[in-house]
Amino acid sequence: MAAANKVIDMRSDTVTTPTQKMKEAMMQAKVGDDVYGEDPTVILLQNKIAGLLKKESALYFPSGTMSNLVGIMAHANTRGDEVILGDRSHIAIWEQGSISQVGGVFARQVKNLDDGTLDLDDLQSKSIKVVLMVTIVILVQ
Repeated sequence: MAAANKVIDMRSDTVTTPTQKMKEAMMQAKVGDDVYGEDPTVILLQNKIAGLLKKESALYFPSGTMSNLVGIMAHANTRGDEVILGDRSHIAIWEQGSISQVGGVFARQVKNLDDGTLDLDDLQSKSIKVVLMVTIVILVQ
């Protein structure tokens, strides 16, 4: 298969399994206490990603679910802010309402089309102006 046609399955952070080479790298990785900023492998990874993205710094999250939660919370200014997302998105189906439970963010769902995009008519009909509720993110997963 040509590189341009290669499909990477990113449905979940648990859908793939590590190769033997990955397992060997994990077993040989230098480790430390990340709470105290003493894990050299995590520090190296964060610095590498920050450099690739031309950012001052980066932060490692061990799961996609945690990354989604923190990403949404970074945009929320106040409890009750709203996120619009597809009804078949990972956040809607598999993340047990964590954005509401932990982040205080309301999740308004719109219909996902077969290609994964959002139904724009449904999106427009769900975009309601409510006093004190602000749509902070429209998520496409």
